[in-house]
Amino acid sequence: MQPNQFRVLAPPDILKRDVECILLNRFSSTEQVEIRVFSNGIPGIVFHHKDGHPAIKSILSQSGRQTFPPSSFVCGAGTESSLMKFERGLYTVIQVILKPQALRTLLGINAVHLKDQAVELNEFSTEDLHEQLLNAPDERAQVSLLTDFLVSRLDRAIARDSLVEESLYLIHQRIGTITVRALARWLCISERQFERRFSQAVGLSPLSYIRVKRFNEAIRLMKTGQYATLTDVAYALHFHDQSHFIREVRSFTGQTPKDISQSVDDFIHNQAGYSSA
Repeated sequence: MQPNQFRVLAPPDILKRDVECILLNRFSSTEQVEIRVFSNGIPGIVFHHKDGHPAIKSILSQSGRQTFPPSSFVCGAGTESSLMKFERGLYTVIQVILKPQALRTLLGINAVHLKDQAVELNEFSTEDLHEQLLNAPDERAQVSLLTDFLVSRLDRAIARDSLVEESLYLIHQRIGTITVRALARWLCISERQFERRFSQAVGLSPLSYIRVKRFNEAIRLMKTGQYATLTDVAYALHFHDQSHFIREVRSFTGQTPKDISQSVDDFIHNQAGYSSA
């Protein structure tokens, strides 16, 4: 299946500190579709529908947990790869890719509570935002509703944790070599305090987040084809050895790096990068 339309939209300037981008997808298929998605440690908001009903039939996690998401939901940081099953026909999927700390700064929640979880979007809206999305005339109006909702949350945003935001920047800049101990030392904070603050803001421990992002970078390097062997990828990201690399990839996908490299283009990888802006 090929999407009829795929667009990456920049968020309004006022949201750029908390929103990475907005992905707009329109799909058309005469058969039911299954899409594999890598874990990426990033929260988001998803609206998906087919004639007013959910377009995603179910999501099967790597651990075997099956969920049936509502048409509009907020999802926390994910640590498992999954298989998404879609209805046949014409359907739309809009994804607001949030910055790692945005669940806390915009929605005011301890992000740990949404780790590998999803809740209905209406739980965070005083109005029936879901119904508004369904009744909107087109995708542009739906995107506007979502961005207006997030802008409205800025007035109630929790004070930012600049230390966590700085740590996220450092992690993404030095993903191959960074350690939790080095981060805590750089930020002049104890490891215990740093882990508590980071987990509340991001939903994952610093170590778990680093592992997920290093895995993501390994997948990105596989897709670029710039390294001749998988061993080169492992060494580029400073895995201890080939066995360590294999264990990490298997823990996030259930497959070996060789298996993944042979079918890497079959996976959708909505990491969408990271900006410190």
